[in-house]
Amino acid sequence: MNDRLPPLTALRAFEAAARHMSFSRAADELNVTPAALSFQIKSLEEHLGVPVFRRLNRAVELTEEGELLAPGVSDGFDALQSAWRMVKRRLDSATLTVTAGPAFTAKWLAPRLFSFARENPDIELRFSAGLRLVDFARDDVDVAIRFGQDFDEALYSKTLINEWVAPMMSPELAETTIKLADLQKMTLLHQEDISFLKPPVDWAAYFVAAGVPYIDEHGPRFSHADHAIDAALAGGGVVLGRLSLADAYLRDGRLVMPVKLGLNTGGSYRIVCPKGHETRPQVARFIEWVLREMAGMGAVAQGVEFLPERTHE
Repeated sequence: MNDRLPPLTALRAFEAAARHMSFSRAADELNVTPAALSFQIKSLEEHLGVPVFRRLNRAVELTEEGELLAPGVSDGFDALQSAWRMVKRRLDSATLTVTAGPAFTAKWLAPRLFSFARENPDIELRFSAGLRLVDFARDDVDVAIRFGQDFDEALYSKTLINEWVAPMMSPELAETTIKLADLQKMTLLHQEDISFLKPPVDWAAYFVAAGVPYIDEHGPRFSHADHAIDAALAGGGVVLGRLSLADAYLRDGRLVMPVKLGLNTGGSYRIVCPKGHETRPQVARFIEWVLREMAGMGAVAQGVEFLPERTHE
């Protein structure tokens, strides 16, 4: 049996036609005439020795052999495109595409962009805010900053900060807050974007860890932590604020922590990329910059006492 593959152009014609189930639409995609595409598929069929399409009056359908061939050819072209993108990206030292969660991008990353741009004028920085898992082989992304408790060991990963939370509010609200029990009388702002953490990190868990009875879950709920922070900044209540999102506001006094009892989340922010890519010049410079910017964040923890560690439920 001759296992020699047909020409790449014939395989590409077959892949497009099988995906569209139309010779004309496949020809449009490949910018060739329908006759040229039909010729390429005929060449593949002669190479294989059997038809891969049934030609109907106004349509085509795959034969059994075509059905067997289509997934592998499609996967093969996907792998080729991914490998090509990876190599092209590795050769590109002028651009850097970073993805991070919307809240982290809005509250930590975006306000500091001018610093990186000033230090690295030769790098064009691009951002994609989102929580979707990144496929570095497929997505046009160089580096991801992600928050969680588990990370893919197949990737390069470096811890940026271990996240903790504490009650935070505007200075005006803090004038009437002296002790932990006072929090029960206030509007509690809930954030649901970290509901995946185990054990839970919410107001109920906070009060239990502090040994204070939790009355009920009153107060508005936010699907994004940055919106809860904004509500606290506006004096709308007290938020169980995250260090990463509130650091700047604690530094400039727009948020305060009158009750200095913190709770570790068990989660951390990490910067991740494919192994080996951390040495690419623009990636290495971005990692160095992020670590330097993160270095001073521990200062706001001065005087904060952390509640006892909890176990997974």
